[in-house]
Amino acid sequence: MAQVLYLRLCLPAEPRKFSPSSSTSSSSSSSSSKPSKTTSLIRLLKTQKLNSEVSPHRAVSAVRLMRIELGGAFADLLNEKGKGSGENEMGYVQRTLGFRTRELNHHDLRLVTDIVGGTIRWRRYLDHLISSVCHDKDISSMEPLLLQILRIGFYEIVKLDMPPYAVVDENVRLAKVALRPGAGNMVNGILRKLVALKEDEVLPLPRVEGDDRAQARALATLYSHPVWMVRRWTKYLGQEETIKLMKWNNSEPSFSLRANQARGFSRDDLVMQLNALKVPYSVSPHLDEFVRVKTGLQTVIHAGLLRKGLCSVQDESAGLVVSIVDPQPGETVIDCCAAPGGKTLYMASRLCGQGLVFAVDVNRGRLRILKETAKLHQVDGVVTTVHADLRVLTDGEALKSNKVLLDAPCSGLGVLSKRADLRWNRKLEDMEDLKKLQDELLDAAAKLVKPGGVLVYSTCSIDPEENEERVAAFLQRHAEFRIDPVDRFVPPDFVTDGGFYFSNPVKHSLDGSFAARLVRAS
Repeated sequence: MAQVLYLRLCLPAEPRKFSPSSSTSSSSSSSSSKPSKTTSLIRLLKTQKLNSEVSPHRAVSAVRLMRIELGGAFADLLNEKGKGSGENEMGYVQRTLGFRTRELNHHDLRLVTDIVGGTIRWRRYLDHLISSVCHDKDISSMEPLLLQILRIGFYEIVKLDMPPYAVVDENVRLAKVALRPGAGNMVNGILRKLVALKEDEVLPLPRVEGDDRAQARALATLYSHPVWMVRRWTKYLGQEETIKLMKWNNSEPSFSLRANQARGFSRDDLVMQLNALKVPYSVSPHLDEFVRVKTGLQTVIHAGLLRKGLCSVQDESAGLVVSIVDPQPGETVIDCCAAPGGKTLYMASRLCGQGLVFAVDVNRGRLRILKETAKLHQVDGVVTTVHADLRVLTDGEALKSNKVLLDAPCSGLGVLSKRADLRWNRKLEDMEDLKKLQDELLDAAAKLVKPGGVLVYSTCSIDPEENEERVAAFLQRHAEFRIDPVDRFVPPDFVTDGGFYFSNPVKHSLDGSFAARLVRAS
């Protein structure tokens, strides 16, 4: 009987249909089909009271998770211009759920960031637990909102170690008001079962055993990654390093801020501002303009430092790629796939107002944003945007330069700690398409390099097929280029045996990235 009851709890309930109470007077058909004004008012007041009691960060998180999964939003809540994202999010709640909660404060926004990012990172793990608790039910048939509420509850209980019965109560309340009372009852039963399993230390988790495929499936569930990524990394890195990498990807991301020296704002100025805001930081050991922050990024955003163009959010791994390009005042640099423009702006700032950066990109909208940001950062005098597909741009009389950067579209496998949603959006089949595109872009970029000039090829991937193998294939097609070791431009710890730049997320605590410096014969 208990199993039957529990199976019913795990099945999506049918939407409620209004039926008049048998005790209601039915003097006419119209009066029997409509509730009285008093009843409607009572229901409205109850709904308003319940809505005001719904946890705002959970309502926003559930709606945002649905938008991300259905392709309507990215996972990060970073708003570099410092606009009030809380108001925007509550608007989505209003339109999606039909009610508003109290407005989000800074603390709520941080909780939304934590819950949304964590729930996405641990989605495969959470779905395994939900399915197991529901007796291996196919959870893909659940209502999208109901599934997101369950994921939030499971994440809070298992990974955040929040007070379990408070989590149950809050998520039950959200399910009741956002869906219906029956959905709240179902959430109550499922979450209470999870609490009991956790307290008894008997969570239903797979064991890493059997053949390679079976072990990869178990690891993919335990560390919440796609199976194809686990198998690919195990092939190149071994199982132990693969586990370390997945742990890094599941950890809370840290960010770096680059002081915008083009605005006369130094790292010392940035440090002074962070001290005033009481945001903990550490200075970069590799780059003079960079500061690392583990927490407090929202505080920096709300203080307006990004909105005023005084600093940017940029990982040091990207800054080191710019160091390999080595832009000098008076030079012209072509940035082939420039948008969203982080490297473009950093290169422009290093020109000190003398020189030119041609920012080429196929996306007109993102180029427009880059142009606006260049003006904000006061480097618009040295940045010229070019809307074009690089492969077509080089068909005619192309631009020519001594320094060309191709920061190529890639899988993004080096930035999974920051782009939590990317692991679920990327497919194994994408890799072949990306490699073909990277080869085409490299061939096109090579046409822009003057004799004796430099072509820097970079990615934010840790996959050798996108990195070393693409360079090797390029050199086979272009005997006029040779590898120029990067050891003159970056610390030796980042230099590979082949003379390339590589940042390892686990080893360096930075985003994973790669760069090759290639020189054309004179």
